[in-house]
Amino acid sequence: MSTPDTRLVLLRHGETEWSSQRRHTSVTDLPLTELGQAQAVAAGLVLKSLDLRDPLCLTSPRLRARHTAELAGLSPIEVDDDLVEWNYGEYEGITTTQIRETVPGWTVWTAPVPGGETAEQVGVRADRVLARAESALARRDVVLVGHGHFSRVLIARWAEFAVREGRRFAMSTGAVSVLGFDHDARSIWGHNLTTRTEPIVGVQR
Repeated sequence: MSTPDTRLVLLRHGETEWSSQRRHTSVTDLPLTELGQAQAVAAGLVLKSLDLRDPLCLTSPRLRARHTAELAGLSPIEVDDDLVEWNYGEYEGITTTQIRETVPGWTVWTAPVPGGETAEQVGVRADRVLARAESALARRDVVLVGHGHFSRVLIARWAEFAVREGRRFAMSTGAVSVLGFDHDARSIWGHNLTTRTEPIVGVQR
């Protein structure tokens, strides 16, 4: 049987005050900044250009994700609790630079997160999201609205890489990635797409 030509689209929420400061944000429920709202509206233009087919739209329950989905023109929207961000535990609200003051070389991809989720736990959650999405791809496109690190995990797992390889797929606030199939292989058709014209740099946390 040939693989479907429908697409799995990922949308990272727009900017928040903490994301602009590169502070790790998982359970803290922050609103979008004015720029974040504009990014969400712009993401809607990217989504419109994809000419999505009767998309199933799933979003993280966090306010920043739900508001992004609404501003991007996605409707109807279903909340999927599995789409929440990587739980940063004791590192919630602080930056990688601050963490490295006591844990040199730390990254969420390669080192423990005290009181938070392990890479293995995040991977299990991502695989569960992808299984739900893939079951729908037989008949329609799927849009997942969520967060930076978890979206990168989804990309890695879709491509059949280990969770830690999400580090290869930096993703800006308000950016879109498009996944799908090439014959029988899961493929990445587009990544970190926005309507912005300036260089996209410094998105790591």
